[in-house]
Amino acid sequence: MAATPRVSAVIFDLDGTLLDTERATRDVLNEFLAAYGKVPDKEKEERRLGQMYRESTTGIIADYGLPLTVEEYAEAIYPLYLKRWQKAKPLPGVERLVKHLHRNGVPLALASNSVRRNIDHKLLRLEDWKDCFSVILGGDQVPHGKPSPDIFLEAAKRLGVNPSSCLVIEDSLVGVQGARASGAKVVAVPSLQSQRQRYSIADAILCSLLDFHPELWGLPPFEDRIQGALPIEPLFLNAQIGHAISKSLHMVIAGNSTYEYVPDQISGIFFGWAKLEAGGVSRTVISIGWDLSLRTVERVMHIYFLDSCRKITTEEPLKLLLVGYIRKLQTTENISQALTITAEDQTIARDALNLPVFSEYAKLENGFSPGMPSNCLQRIAEGTKLSSHLTARNCHWKYLWIHG
Repeated sequence: MAATPRVSAVIFDLDGTLLDTERATRDVLNEFLAAYGKVPDKEKEERRLGQMYRESTTGIIADYGLPLTVEEYAEAIYPLYLKRWQKAKPLPGVERLVKHLHRNGVPLALASNSVRRNIDHKLLRLEDWKDCFSVILGGDQVPHGKPSPDIFLEAAKRLGVNPSSCLVIEDSLVGVQGARASGAKVVAVPSLQSQRQRYSIADAILCSLLDFHPELWGLPPFEDRIQGALPIEPLFLNAQIGHAISKSLHMVIAGNSTYEYVPDQISGIFFGWAKLEAGGVSRTVISIGWDLSLRTVERVMHIYFLDSCRKITTEEPLKLLLVGYIRKLQTTENISQALTITAEDQTIARDALNLPVFSEYAKLENGFSPGMPSNCLQRIAEGTKLSSHLTARNCHWKYLWIHG
């Protein structure tokens, strides 16, 4: 059996690894190109993932024949990026991991191909993160950006550790290549699920940081699971009921607005509540994965209703509020088998949803009655706690749950 690696420090990428900025960047580019009558080329944009800004910009102008210089393009699109970056949220498992490592005294660095000015803009709403990172480096602070190892070597130097004792966590292929070239160990969390096979040079490949186990790298283990369940920041999904697999198990058809809230890295077995449009609320377990066998990779979801419901009809709208995570999907090429919700999953979810840390989401706002009291809105603005487990931001999720 191989010895557990001894990691002295952890180096994180930013875009697509810590923050869900890749999707924001993609949306801005789509809108910008549409103004010039252009349609994004998916393959070209996927290859640009993780590139230095100037390299990416030069390629975009050339590929789409835009009548702009690099400077003109930057001047026009930069304000659009700034607006979207302010709304970018941490990806699943990120806050938990960063704060856990910092709390346990593990030196942390942030190493991004973004220029330092842009990094600072992206972190504006996350001031407490700056206290967690001893080193923050942008691509303009080293001779060469990723896939060169320069930024990782410089980060290790500033942390005062040998690169070989560092663990790098990356989402892009160029980042993984650069980290490997530096001699560091690498965990890949691909932004593009369809490209997972290209990340084989990484030491480990995860769907999200919810599946990261620090003890496998000689780091302090998590101790925050509650009876097999992990509390998460609430996830809100608009969806429709798909065809029935059994009486309690159905396919789920995601609504367009779902992807505003659910990052590509969301995968695994989750639990929470389902609210059917025609009436009825049930505790639920939901499995979320990606079908890679199709020409166009698609997200696939199954929902299991833990409570007895009236007869559920196909295409009936529903709202999902997910508040906990159980496990990653089974490793299999058969997506239906991978999405299997086991009896153990159901038991964990039932037991967890009776615990205050999870059940208070259901009790907030007097269950599922409509309306949002003004004091809740005020507490959202103030960012104060609603109870020992619920924050004001979660009150906002309840508002979405009620009103959509």
